[in-house]
Amino acid sequence: MHTPFSLPLRCAGALALALATLPALSLAAKADAPAGLPVKPTVADIVKASGPADWRPLDPDNTLYMELPGGRVVIELAPDFAPQNVANIKLLAREHYYDGQAVVRSQDNYVAQWGDADEAHPKPLKTAREKVPGEFTVPLKNDRHFTALPERDGYAPQVGISNGFPAGRDPKAGRTWLAHCYGMVGVGRDVDNDSGNGTSLYAVTGHAPRHLDRNITVVGRVVSGMALLSTLPRGHEAMGFYGANEVHPPITSVRLAADVPEAERSHLEVMRTDTATYKAAVEAQRNRGGPWNKYAAGYVELCNVPIPVREQAK
Repeated sequence: MHTPFSLPLRCAGALALALATLPALSLAAKADAPAGLPVKPTVADIVKASGPADWRPLDPDNTLYMELPGGRVVIELAPDFAPQNVANIKLLAREHYYDGQAVVRSQDNYVAQWGDADEAHPKPLKTAREKVPGEFTVPLKNDRHFTALPERDGYAPQVGISNGFPAGRDPKAGRTWLAHCYGMVGVGRDVDNDSGNGTSLYAVTGHAPRHLDRNITVVGRVVSGMALLSTLPRGHEAMGFYGANEVHPPITSVRLAADVPEAERSHLEVMRTDTATYKAAVEAQRNRGGPWNKYAAGYVELCNVPIPVREQAK
């Protein structure tokens, strides 16, 4: 089993706020936000005032449904940032590799990890690749939607949002990558860069472990169902693994939304992150409005910028 760090392992609707980031908003940008808002609106004010054009549906070809006993976890994949790994994960899902697997690890304030709990008799692959190159960073040209945040970041020369995903980049090196914010999904691996292939995946369930950035391939983020992962019983073995006498939460199936009948799909939409409305939401998070807030930080950290997700309007 592989872990979300570079060491081999012994044996990893209503409004929902996922995590990501976007550029800062100037007063001019605020003027383009929906009319009729308070002088200092909250994120909720802006979401309520948003229009249909401010939202985009999830792409069924890049959305996974992981069915757990408690419900469905919806994961939006990011092929621009990890094209080879995402392709292999989609193939694994289509070949039913994940069906009947389990959550193998729940480490407090860190990650929940799922894959094959039977290391002695691992489930064989069909046509999916056994090894996939690590896509820890990709060329800047892969990222066509990046908008920078003005805030300084300790883990990247520049950070921002790319079509709903928190990202870092190094313009001098010409590279970009997805950040380990809450809800982000990565590929567990051993020491070698190509030792992960998507058979072991994890979601960040604790404080953003940004030290993992550029050390692991990040393939997407959970847009719905995070509570099903973050509230799992903690494993009692080292690093939160479940022991032999502990229950491994089972996975019924993992399917691509495109392969699920329309009537059985989760009809979610994400606020577009290239609009003035979303920029106003970021500014509202940076300088929180509303009567409860007495102090505005004037700053927002990469992993604290919300990306609103909701049931599609009828």
